[in-house]
Amino acid sequence: MLFSTRSLFGIVCLAPALALALPGYEQVRGQHLSSEAVLLDRHGQLLHEMRVDMLGRRLDWATLDQVSPSFLRAVVRAEDKRFYEHDGVDWLALTDAVIDGMFSDRPRGASTLSMQVAAMLEQSLRARKAHRTVGQKWDQIQAARQLERHWSKRQILEAYLNLSTFRGEVQGIGAAARALFGKDASGLDERESLLLAVLLRGPNAKPDVVAKRACALAVTMQAATACEALEALARTQLVGVPDIAPRATLAPHVARQLLSKDRRRAVTTLDAGIQALALEAAERQLSALSGRNVANAAVLVLDNRSAEVLAYVGNAGTAPTGRYVDGVRAARQAGSTLKPFLYELAIGQRLLTAASLLDDSAVNIVTPGGLYVPQNYDRSFKGLVSLRTALAASLNVPAVRTLTLMGLDLLVDRLRAVGFTSLRQDGDYYGYSLALGSPEVTLWELAGAYRTLAAGGLRRNPTLVPGAGERGARVLDAGAASIVTDILSDRSARSTTFGLDNPLAPRHWAAVKTGTSKDMRDNWCVGFTSHYTVAVWVGNFDGSPMWDVSGISGAAPLWLELVNALHRNLPSTPPALPGGVERVHVVFEGVPEPEREELFLSGTEAARVVYKAGAAAAQARIVYPADGQIVALDSDIPAHLQRMRFRAQGGERQRLHWRLNDRPAPDDGLWEPAPGQWSLSLVDEAGMLRDQIRFEVRGSAVDGAGRASVDSGEFTGHP
Repeated sequence: MLFSTRSLFGIVCLAPALALALPGYEQVRGQHLSSEAVLLDRHGQLLHEMRVDMLGRRLDWATLDQVSPSFLRAVVRAEDKRFYEHDGVDWLALTDAVIDGMFSDRPRGASTLSMQVAAMLEQSLRARKAHRTVGQKWDQIQAARQLERHWSKRQILEAYLNLSTFRGEVQGIGAAARALFGKDASGLDERESLLLAVLLRGPNAKPDVVAKRACALAVTMQAATACEALEALARTQLVGVPDIAPRATLAPHVARQLLSKDRRRAVTTLDAGIQALALEAAERQLSALSGRNVANAAVLVLDNRSAEVLAYVGNAGTAPTGRYVDGVRAARQAGSTLKPFLYELAIGQRLLTAASLLDDSAVNIVTPGGLYVPQNYDRSFKGLVSLRTALAASLNVPAVRTLTLMGLDLLVDRLRAVGFTSLRQDGDYYGYSLALGSPEVTLWELAGAYRTLAAGGLRRNPTLVPGAGERGARVLDAGAASIVTDILSDRSARSTTFGLDNPLAPRHWAAVKTGTSKDMRDNWCVGFTSHYTVAVWVGNFDGSPMWDVSGISGAAPLWLELVNALHRNLPSTPPALPGGVERVHVVFEGVPEPEREELFLSGTEAARVVYKAGAAAAQARIVYPADGQIVALDSDIPAHLQRMRFRAQGGERQRLHWRLNDRPAPDDGLWEPAPGQWSLSLVDEAGMLRDQIRFEVRGSAVDGAGRASVDSGEFTGHP
């Protein structure tokens, strides 16, 4: 027996007034936080919903106007049928409970909604055992009456519905309706309302028990719902662990960056329409490539003016870990996408022009680490080509030759200036494969760098937060950037490699570049229109190579679809030329380049470009061995069978001689290597020094044997 009638009335007469400072309605409502954080797009539209609180599952506070009337009637009838008549305590129900307690081992409770809310607000009023003691009950009674003096009935009922646990960890009517029935609380029908109302007394009761209680409530309320319908609903909806399906899941990677337990609502620069477009297009392209071992894709769309991110697809793949791996931030080999910045640097330094002739022929570059043998994508060579053709057609050998002219560190500095912060080493670390995109960069960095090109050399770091964009800082020569932009938009020059009909030809003006890393592990396509920069990556997060997929077939079709969709009702026009850029009609002689209108920085113009054979032969230099190279000897091979041949380049019209440690060496350059430090010189007939390098030979001098061995390496970049 809980308490007797005599003890109850004794407490009524003798107990002092309870001094409790219950919080006000506005305070309680203000402290109620949803366990779900929401990400809104730039227009206020819901982009993503994500759980950030693991201590309970709640949604935003639901007002009575947002709750189904049928549920309100059911919960009042089930929990406190005289709620609107008493002042916090239902004395009739309490008396019945006292009498029931005298004769029953399981007495019924008599707590009103007001008493239950008071216990929710004040920890000392909560039952510490299976049932409250008489003293605790009286404290609860006084607290309920106090609550009624300061809160309205609507406020009390509203708090009860939002603070109560319905099932498992689900708290509040909003969360319960979503978790159990997949709808808002306003849409609850009579069957659902009856089940939810009886769950309040036994949140974790078995489905058949809940159905039985709901049936009894339906009879009491003279509801139209049959018991069979309640049983069927309980069997289907009350099994397993209740979960709240997010209302939107368009941007999981951005949500994890911007949302947290301390920040449950964030507005981002993303545009929900463009985000959905990018996600759907990426999924379609992955489906089209499903037979070629391609599992993942990432997309980034920037606004050229502000550098704000409009679409951010970290991974469109179907792998279960996809939402955790962010392809926008993952570093991968850049392929040929770095070439525009190499040529911009050369043009800006006034070392080359768009009409300059570059040699696309086989070349072996000797480095301290061995031979570097760059190849073009199709393993063929075009001979002499203009810089415009070399860049637009993404030829590898001319890019490497240009880098030897510029120097490794100069290009590394330029790449860092446009935003490639992933490049933390010096030029020697990357070597000449830097020109072909051997460093690992991110899609975020690539998109930002190409947006800098689109802005004429003014850099603004991409941002996901509205209004957080910084003022532009000039990092590229405006004229050189405009010339490179013009080349990247030149369909005719691009046709040397890609043909005229290819996925790099949208309906409106655009400048674009593709790239494929070694062994076809990464596809890139990055470009811009007059309004947007669109960057696409396609590949596999596990690093496995794709099967016969290049940038033109993997990433480019996705890029093309996005650009055409973005400009369906928006024109894209070429940018105006900045000051200091001249347009000149150029005629080429001696090379298969068509005459055309070409762009030059002022002071570098040329109306005729003539190739004169042998003009490059004036400068003689040593190409093997390289300066500082270490040659290893093999003691297993007899000395008389081992030779290394010195090689020179240029100076074909002169008679040149070799000198080794200031002593004559064979004119044919064939030398039997011996251990030691060596100085190799190249002199002309008059004894003038043309070039000099130092190298070292290591090996056994005892057996006199040693075959000079050279490590050779090859990096093949793809357009």
